[in-house]
Amino acid sequence: MSAELQALSDHIASSLGEAVTDRTIAFGELTIVVRGQDIVRAVTFLRDDPQCRFVCFIDICGADYPAREKRFDVVYHFLAPHHNRRIRVKVETDEATPVPSVISVFPAANWFEREAYDLYGILFSGHPDLRRILTDYGFEGFPLRKDFPMTGFVEVRYDEAQGRVVYEPVKLNQEFRNFDFLSPWEGTDYVLPGDEKAKA
Repeated sequence: MSAELQALSDHIASSLGEAVTDRTIAFGELTIVVRGQDIVRAVTFLRDDPQCRFVCFIDICGADYPAREKRFDVVYHFLAPHHNRRIRVKVETDEATPVPSVISVFPAANWFEREAYDLYGILFSGHPDLRRILTDYGFEGFPLRKDFPMTGFVEVRYDEAQGRVVYEPVKLNQEFRNFDFLSPWEGTDYVLPGDEKAKA
């Protein structure tokens, strides 16, 4: 299997040339990294080439690596039923550089690109309707970014008096507590409740 994948990897790299910046085979799957501006050409080649025939679009997802200059990976997954093979295609981008939309090649990518935009803030040029799809109207921030706060910025509740949904800034009601991280079995520097007689 790895020999077949290596042959496929070499075929794709030689056909796409400089568009392919990296390629790896791991866990029985081929992953290629493509330059952002060449993604539409690469995806079209993978779909139409007789040795590839990746005609089944599976999904698009994002990954966030804040320490990198190009912090986002846009990850595409395809299936070739004719050859019973899968491929993963990655594009690296940053917060300001849009990735060309692949809707012209695979129309099913529409909602997946909107989801990547909604949750990561990844921009797609040429998308016919790039707007949020999972979060609410007026939502601020991108919840799957590593720097998004765990509690979010607002909380939502239904107000009976107003008869509508109300957005309020997040309030953490629990006061800060001081934990000593000692277990009772290791011994503590203070008397535990109920142990007053044991210490005497």
